[in-house]
Amino acid sequence: MSKGKLSMFKNTSYLQSSVTILLFFTSWGVWWSFFQLWLTSTKNGLGLSGSAVGTIYSANSVVTLILMFVYGALQDKLQLKRTLLVGCAILETLIGPFFTWIYAPLLKHSFVIGIIIGAIFLSAGFLAASPVFEAFIEKISRKFDFEYGQARAWGSFGYALSALLAGFLFVINPKLNFWFGSLFGLFLLLNLLFWKPKQSSKKHTASVVNNEKSAPTLKEMAGVLKVPQLWLIIIIVMFTWTFYTVFDQQMFPEFYTQLFATPALGQKMYGTLNSIQVFFEAIMMGVVPIIMRKIGVRNTLLLGMLVMCIRIGGCGLVVDPVGVSLIKMLHSLEVPLFCLPIFRYFTLHFNTKLSATLYMVGFQVAAQVGQVILSTPLGALRDQIGYSATFRVIAGIVFLAAVFAFFVLKKDDQDVEGQPLEREEVIG
Repeated sequence: MSKGKLSMFKNTSYLQSSVTILLFFTSWGVWWSFFQLWLTSTKNGLGLSGSAVGTIYSANSVVTLILMFVYGALQDKLQLKRTLLVGCAILETLIGPFFTWIYAPLLKHSFVIGIIIGAIFLSAGFLAASPVFEAFIEKISRKFDFEYGQARAWGSFGYALSALLAGFLFVINPKLNFWFGSLFGLFLLLNLLFWKPKQSSKKHTASVVNNEKSAPTLKEMAGVLKVPQLWLIIIIVMFTWTFYTVFDQQMFPEFYTQLFATPALGQKMYGTLNSIQVFFEAIMMGVVPIIMRKIGVRNTLLLGMLVMCIRIGGCGLVVDPVGVSLIKMLHSLEVPLFCLPIFRYFTLHFNTKLSATLYMVGFQVAAQVGQVILSTPLGALRDQIGYSATFRVIAGIVFLAAVFAFFVLKKDDQDVEGQPLEREEVIG
């Protein structure tokens, strides 16, 4: 390992940020990776219908959509204060009691009330909190001189470990998934409260710090909606990243587990596959920043869209478990190739002190709106033509969105209003 890589572990802000994102995704992944199966399983879950599950996801998306606006604006105001993160962590420590004694009974006996209360709790503690944690750590990385992707990789690593654990816990008793979520949430809360690294920002990041010295005003936050380029990004995200939820979380788990002889075997294999895939995703989180410096932010983002198209379309062409499992592994490339450059695109072409708001509105909110709009028609389409044909339709939509993105995304040296990209020349 090089001296530069070793020095990264001496950066206390990097270490604390890495542990924070690791614990957050561990607390989330141990139950979220099996949430859809818990809702639909007659043996280990509630046995809800497809339409009921779609209603739950839609309600979650609507509340998450609202909270993302609030969280993004609030975190930009708080800048590097952890107040909002601590509030989210408190909710995460309560996920076990909430699912066991409130959410599950309500969904069984008072479905509408359960949907409403569940949407508020899950969105406030996890679904809307996820981009807040990511945006916060991205700000920390620019101020305290470490690579955001290398810190975010620990989040994927935590999700991978918890997804592997979740597969075994779910077969034993799904309640264990939620209580382990509480345990990891408690560790996260203690980490945020008691580990506060003291470190000065590096000299060469002074321009970034000065650019973010003053908190953005409400007028500046609202003003981002008047930027035409942001709306182009919103359109691209709605017809690409939206399918990360629609395909991966609402369709793929049931599609995959049905390929095996028994539901229990399918659930174990899904947990194992999910864990392996996210483990490689963690590795790629550290590699993609290097790729971005080689080929640029725009090209890396377009590459991510291409991988997404191949992965979803491939699942619509292959029907055996081994083939589908191999194609699913492309997920480990797709997520970092999309998430990291889209974040870097905002900090490259927009004012960095609005990065949390821009990330919420331009990426996370856009994906949630896309989910609300597309989930129901795609669910109906799946009922009519089946999983495989629906996957091919989705892949076609992603391909068209990628073509659109090729023509409208700005080049890396065009209209640089944020932090410039330090490019590395390709040798050979």
